[in-house]
Amino acid sequence: MSIAKKILSTVVALPAILFVVMGLRWLVNPGGIAPELGLTIESGVGLSTQIGDLSAFFLTIGLCILTALVTGRRTWYYPPIVLLLITAVGRIVAWLVHDAALALSLIAPEIVIAILLLVAAKILPEKD
Repeated sequence: MSIAKKILSTVVALPAILFVVMGLRWLVNPGGIAPELGLTIESGVGLSTQIGDLSAFFLTIGLCILTALVTGRRTWYYPPIVLLLITAVGRIVAWLVHDAALALSLIAPEIVIAILLLVAAKILPEKD
């Protein structure tokens, strides 16, 4: 593997690890991570939904990226790309249609990481 590919792999691994950590935090300490995302902790079924959905979202993104890096298979990059871009679009729809705040500080990283993953999907895979 070339030095450029090693650097790209490392850069791609960093958000993957961050996403896994965020997913695990939802499982073990939702009260600690919720405010970082502008959320308040719900109770009852709302709390169950927050923990279940958000841990699944972050863990799926992180584990798919790590699987892509380990297996060298391009297809593993696409689920996190789709999830991140749909999330960014959903935030824009929330702003346009539902009077939510425009969360550019969250949208920008989602788009940047999705683009990074598209580049990685093109350059890194050894298989597919």
